Amino acid sequence: MELSWEVGALIGISDIHAAAERIAGHVVRTPTVESPGLTALLGAPVTAKLELLQRTGSFKARGATARLLTLGERERAAGVVAVSGGNHGIALAVMAAALEVKATVVMPRTAPARSVEIVESAGASLHLTDGMDEAFALTARLRGEGLTLVHPFDDPEVIAGQGTVGLEFAEDAGELTDVLVSVGGGGLITGVATALHALRPGIRVWGVETEGAQAMSRALEAGGPVPVELSSVVTTLSAPSVSQLTYDHASTLVTEVLLVSDRDAVRGSLELAEHAGVWAEPAAGCLLPAARQVRERVGDGARLGLVVCGRNATVADIMGWADRFGLR
Repeated sequence: MELSWEVGALIGISDIHAAAERIAGHVVRTPTVESPGLTALLGAPVTAKLELLQRTGSFKARGATARLLTLGERERAAGVVAVSGGNHGIALAVMAAALEVKATVVMPRTAPARSVEIVESAGASLHLTDGMDEAFALTARLRGEGLTLVHPFDDPEVIAGQGTVGLEFAEDAGELTDVLVSVGGGGLITGVATALHALRPGIRVWGVETEGAQAMSRALEAGGPVPVELSSVVTTLSAPSVSQLTYDHASTLVTEVLLVSDRDAVRGSLELAEHAGVWAEPAAGCLLPAARQVRERVGDGARLGLVVCGRNATVADIMGWADRFGLR
């Protein structure tokens, strides 16, 4: 199936509904729950979309599946390739295996050990590089050899798949004023913001980045995608730049992209465990310090929604970061 996407067009709610129909039965409709623990912690009603309970441990299974199901026979036979800081690679490896498509995954050596193990156990061909820039370069070469790229965020079908998170959130949550979404390359926030603005007019959508993984905030400052230096421990948010597609959506639909430190992101993971009873990676933990910023700005009328995006960090990972930042 050939993609027929007009360059410069924005994703629409009809695209997300179509993706939802396509991936139904392949992914999980994850729970949307009110959290008394986080409500008490943040001083405002909190509803969480528990995408960490998704198949493969993160929302990435949605976009990967949406794209894989559009492949033609020749593309399926040649195989697919993806570059990833962890979760997109896991999703592509696992979902491609389920759909009997050969997958190649390129990740930096800094990717979580759990991600490497899962990709290999799923049967994908794995290449490790010295950094994300090198990973993207190798992926481009492999694409030139005939593999079909399943980009983590610069692909309308992937974004529409991620947008099904927002579709379900809008359908299942009570009243919300502000929704917080983690940002790497921008695929998740693009899809979620598109769905929420279509179905919940007036809602504010806030992005959250960690220091040293600031691709979207720098793009918004510059007026378009720019390369950024990466230094955050949160490799799953570490895109070397956003795409024009995700920038165009964020500049139109996102209220602001908030910045938090790695230390606060790791502390957020510990707080999610203690106050919400969920084990989430720092890419989701960063939502809590950002939620405090939103709560202070919005005031007493805030009703917060959190997209808890993934769980693919081990106890050893989190405890190691906690020791590094003096959180124990």
